[in-house]
Amino acid sequence: MKRDCGMVWRHYCALNELYLKGQTSAKISSNDFINAVLIRQKRFLRPKMGNLKILEAQKGYKEYYEKEFKEDFERFNTFLSTHKLSLDARQKYTADDILTLIFIEDNKSALKANLTTIRKFSNVVFKGFGSKYLESRPGLLKAVCKLLDISSFPEKEPKNLQWRLTVDCLNPKAIVLCENLAFLKTPWAAREHNVELWYVGGNNTAIIDYISNDKLLLPIYYSCDWDYHGLLIFQNISERMILKGCKIKLLFPNDPDERLPVIMKHHKSKWIPGKELSGLKQSLFNVAYTTLIQDLIKNDQWIEEESFEFVELLRQNGVIVDYLDKRL
Repeated sequence: MKRDCGMVWRHYCALNELYLKGQTSAKISSNDFINAVLIRQKRFLRPKMGNLKILEAQKGYKEYYEKEFKEDFERFNTFLSTHKLSLDARQKYTADDILTLIFIEDNKSALKANLTTIRKFSNVVFKGFGSKYLESRPGLLKAVCKLLDISSFPEKEPKNLQWRLTVDCLNPKAIVLCENLAFLKTPWAAREHNVELWYVGGNNTAIIDYISNDKLLLPIYYSCDWDYHGLLIFQNISERMILKGCKIKLLFPNDPDERLPVIMKHHKSKWIPGKELSGLKQSLFNVAYTTLIQDLIKNDQWIEEESFEFVELLRQNGVIVDYLDKRL
């Protein structure tokens, strides 16, 4: 699915109109993706002869739309309509905004029970956009408050923040503990492969103490940012799991070359210079893991969990291979 392409809800509406009616008068050609890819590169769209204000769909557009946008549009449209959120095509929800709103609705009870300040909530739930993201988008903030059934966020943090955010499935074959919320925002991908997801980022790691014994019989994996803090949380979780007589495997990035510089906006985790493996316990990492970590430290880089392709990540780490083959 094409989600990280700078499109907002009105663009999705216009592309759906092109799919259904073959044309639209919506002004969408200023979007970089639509202009560069759909109009110029693939030539799926072009201005109407005699009326350049109207875009017309060309051969191949319907097939492309069905592959890249149709499922998301229908899911987003159903959600916004069901919860009586604005369906106005002028609404500036991004795909990530809508996925996050869906996530908030799915985890309403847990999020509301330990409600944080608006900036903490924004920094965690809308990760990657900064702590002021919600404050700067009053329409999105209004939608969040409506879903949580609150009038405002508290001014102070709760003393013990223990969100228990999960993607449950009826017949789990494995459990993946996630540092970030990205995978939990697309729960259908996990359920399709009988994988249960738990959010254990930041102060939430204590919830693993309450994993039931029957769940400990399943293979358990950990997905995280490959930076100092992400791997340090893995170390903490590994030690907790050892006390429970269980091991957890760190998921190796499906594309280890997709890296970011450590020094960048909204990223605060830095490697510790002068310490072997940045002070992490080497016994927890095999040769391949150690080599990658050393290379990231050397080049002052990190790998973001959100860059992982979920299903491919599970396949390459052997999480779903055994029973995936039976379904094909």
